[in-house]
Amino acid sequence: MAENNKAPDEKARTDINPNDRESLRRAADEILKQGRNAERETQKSAWSEAEPGDSDDGLEVAEASIADEIATIQAENSDMKDRLLRLAADMENLRRRTEREVKDARTFAITGFARDMLTVTDNLRRAIDAVTAEQRAAADETLKNLLEGVELTERSMHSAMEKHGVRKLEPENQKFDPNFHQAMFEVPNPAVPNNTVVDVVQAGYQIGDRVLRPAMVGVAKGGPKQTVESSASSSDDSIE
Repeated sequence: MAENNKAPDEKARTDINPNDRESLRRAADEILKQGRNAERETQKSAWSEAEPGDSDDGLEVAEASIADEIATIQAENSDMKDRLLRLAADMENLRRRTEREVKDARTFAITGFARDMLTVTDNLRRAIDAVTAEQRAAADETLKNLLEGVELTERSMHSAMEKHGVRKLEPENQKFDPNFHQAMFEVPNPAVPNNTVVDVVQAGYQIGDRVLRPAMVGVAKGGPKQTVESSASSSDDSIE
């Protein structure tokens, strides 16, 4: 009876011949097999004892983690897109500013030289105005040729200056514009609209759209007021 109560493993061990290698190998394989089976049973038991909601909780945690990662990536992409758009806008502004600065440099590079040349044109005009109409009519051929040469020089000077963007202002009979004209005196004249330029003391010049030197003028006083339309058109003519 005692022999029958022996465990199967103990009985198997007593039946094994220590000198039989094949028997030893089979016994070892059987023990390993039994160990693997026991491990599987333990895992099954643990799974069966686990609560049904544990796997769902793990899945929810995983989904939440993935959602957080997606949200982080989307935020990074949005931030990168915003930075690229800002960079593109800055580059476009820089390009426009550079083009404007280059254009201004080309237009106004000769401002100092042109301002110095105004003294030459003023002296030429003074030389021409110094000769009255009576003196011109009574002048001999030599004086007439000299006057014609001075006038030709003045015209050539104005042509060269206009070629480089310097233009003489013609404010006479136009509405007074403080941006381009400098009033020196008032002339009572009810025949023309009030604040109209009636006399030019010194010619004015502009380079591009900027004033190089304002024209010194006399303006009418006492005439009718100009309408808004005529004032605007006169102002546009003086700027052009």
